[in-house]
Amino acid sequence: MTSLVDTESDDLLLLERQLCFALAVTSRSVIAAYRPILEPLGLTHPQYLVMLTLWEREPRSLKEISTVLRLEPATLSPLVKRLEAAGYVSRERSADDERQLALRLTPTGDALRREARAVPEKVVDALGIGMDELVDLHARLSAILQRISPLTDAG
Repeated sequence: MTSLVDTESDDLLLLERQLCFALAVTSRSVIAAYRPILEPLGLTHPQYLVMLTLWEREPRSLKEISTVLRLEPATLSPLVKRLEAAGYVSRERSADDERQLALRLTPTGDALRREARAVPEKVVDALGIGMDELVDLHARLSAILQRISPLTDAG
């Protein structure tokens, strides 16, 4: 005879009860909603994230962007090279440390910001979720990220 404890532990292993599965599928679905919205801007989702960091403040080093986006520099480098080839960013030696490359927006990259202002609203429309629910979800995910950040940074 199966005990209640065994049944509960088996239930904990159901795919539909896994937080990692729900987050992974939701993440892929949300990012997929960005694709047709970003395509006319000539950006992929990861490139959009890089541009967001530069629209907030520039110049930024590759290392700084890597830290903000929680991406490995090796992952970030090809993204930046494609943004540079598209004419959105330039890489220059940092005035503070010539060993560092500073990323700056080009006039084209700066102008793209005006077009990108429509992205968040279009994404909200594409997701079909109320703004209150999205704001609440963002706050909850941000709070979880803050709590687990030391764990994942120690990695």
